[in-house]
Amino acid sequence: MRIIPTIEIKEGKCVSITNGDFSTHKVYNENPIEVARELEGAGMQYLHLVDLDGVKANHIVNYKIIEQITSKTNLKIDFVGGLKSNEDLHIAFNSGAKQISGENIAINDPETFEGWLSKYGGIKIMLGANCNNEKFTGNGLQEDSDLDIIPFIRSYTSKGIKYVICTDLVIDEPILGASFELYKRILQESKDIKLIASGNVVSSLDHINILEDLGCEGAIIGNALYEGKIRLRDLETYS
Repeated sequence: MRIIPTIEIKEGKCVSITNGDFSTHKVYNENPIEVARELEGAGMQYLHLVDLDGVKANHIVNYKIIEQITSKTNLKIDFVGGLKSNEDLHIAFNSGAKQISGENIAINDPETFEGWLSKYGGIKIMLGANCNNEKFTGNGLQEDSDLDIIPFIRSYTSKGIKYVICTDLVIDEPILGASFELYKRILQESKDIKLIASGNVVSSLDHINILEDLGCEGAIIGNALYEGKIRLRDLETYS
């Protein structure tokens, strides 16, 4: 299973936020390049880069940071945040992103998103399927909907999606089992996808082991890494 650390960018700095709530952001490093180099030095090969400013602005903002990271490391970047137009997508790929993740656009502008899928394929275009109580959540996990997440994912597998990033909005440890069960059912009902888990369901090495046993292709690690719940040296066997 691939381990994919996260760098979330706000005002050019590395921050951590909780469940999409921008008011909770904490700056943990002012230099994203320094963090990226540290991750690569620890054996990481992949990076999930989130443009929080882009989410707010509804267009890509921090593409220069993609350029800087790709010019100074060999990390393979998947990028998300503010991708709303063909121009946004062109900028992201031209800046060095290997993959992008479409979230709100997959619902709000499916014609554009499906056009990206047709042009770039299901390897470069990933589906962001964030949920709360198995219902799709949008706008950086801040807006709930009545859309069931499993049929939503299944609808896009028939259109060529191969990679799905799923963040289950679970906060309390005792109910994390429900998230694991959800991932299990997603994989059972969409057998051809490569499922990447993210969020609080990736908060310990035990969680990573469970996700690997379920068949997840990858795990995105954010706050757990920067809060010391998971240490980089503990991930060496996965790199």
